[in-house]
Amino acid sequence: MSSAPVISLRDVTRVYSIPAGDVVALDGVSLDIMEGEFVAIMGPSGSGKSTLLNQIGSLDVPTSGDLFIDGRNIREMNDDELTDLRRDTIGYIFQRFNLIPLLTLLENVEYPLILKYGRRDTSGRPAELLRMVGLEGSILEHTPNEISGGQQQRVAIARALVNDPQILLCDEPTGNLDTKTGEQIMEILTDLNRQGRTIIMVTHDPATAEYAHRTIVIRDGRIVS
Repeated sequence: MSSAPVISLRDVTRVYSIPAGDVVALDGVSLDIMEGEFVAIMGPSGSGKSTLLNQIGSLDVPTSGDLFIDGRNIREMNDDELTDLRRDTIGYIFQRFNLIPLLTLLENVEYPLILKYGRRDTSGRPAELLRMVGLEGSILEHTPNEISGGQQQRVAIARALVNDPQILLCDEPTGNLDTKTGEQIMEILTDLNRQGRTIIMVTHDPATAEYAHRTIVIRDGRIVS
């Protein structure tokens, strides 16, 4: 594990303006996440944990404060630079999988490469990644609605890895899975972390959080432990 933070937040706030008044989703959050760490984020519903994950993923930018990803302040980046950062540096794994229903499993994993290079893949990497997460053969020609939730999450992990991101963000990655399948998914994530990936995971489950190196608890938009 490197001694350099790959993610650094400095007094980050995120305020949403609604007709009823401003909502402070993050309130002066400062946090360093080191390269190669596995960090769990926990907190009650509405605490700000998903907002924090969206900030780290550059899906949203701070209202104030600074957020550095791989040494770059996202508040100083334009839309194209943020798009490149999300595509090349960060992989996303969601609770609801977010696979494209009309594409096959192989095409779902290939899709980010098509977006990046503007052409079909010839490297074989999508199939290689699907094999790594335990899927191969004729099942790769199935569509997402023809497979189980656990298999869909394996596809989502392969898709998140296809552009070789440095950082993996996981939003309740076992939330829609049974206990046994959830444990299998967490073993995959643990192995990816051993290979050097930095993983930040939002979870409500203390047993899932135990896979992480450390757990951050957020409440009312503030880190409390």
